[in-house]
Amino acid sequence: ADLVKVDLRAKKTESGDDYLAVNPKGQVPVLGLDGGGTLTEGPAIVQYIADQAPDKKLAPANGTIERYKLQEWLNLITSELHKSFSPLFNPTMPDEAKAIYRDRLGKTFAYIDGQLAGKDYLMGSQFTVADGYLFTILRWAIAMKFDLAQYPNLKAYFDRVGARPKVREAMLAEGLIKAA
Repeated sequence: ADLVKVDLRAKKTESGDDYLAVNPKGQVPVLGLDGGGTLTEGPAIVQYIADQAPDKKLAPANGTIERYKLQEWLNLITSELHKSFSPLFNPTMPDEAKAIYRDRLGKTFAYIDGQLAGKDYLMGSQFTVADGYLFTILRWAIAMKFDLAQYPNLKAYFDRVGARPKVREAMLAEGLIKAA
């Protein structure tokens, strides 16, 4: 699969193509499918990818209660965390409004912190696509100067996921970290 960077403000791909022709919503991510067509929402994309390699156990089997629990986590991450970060990245958003979103994010971080007590990952001992998604959001939290130390289970989780070899490999490939 080829990675294509997008300038979301200009709505152009790195080659200068009109990104709205790829995704009329103008948002990322987008996954081009081998048979044609696309998927455009993160929770759908990560479940599709997980289902392409079921032996990796990145998502429980469809139709199981565990799969619905995974979807529950993906929905929480996308609706309560991902979308609540958008205003923080907006330079025209007033500080008073940003404070409301920071408070909302803090409450959700506190909830997740409680849910992680005694668990390695969101679903227990198995790393899933929801963990990859949450880890990405937690990287934004660090960039936005959230103090994860006040959420000890969440901080330990962030460190644990960040130390996974495949996570480090992906971050190196994306240029998010430098080789040690």
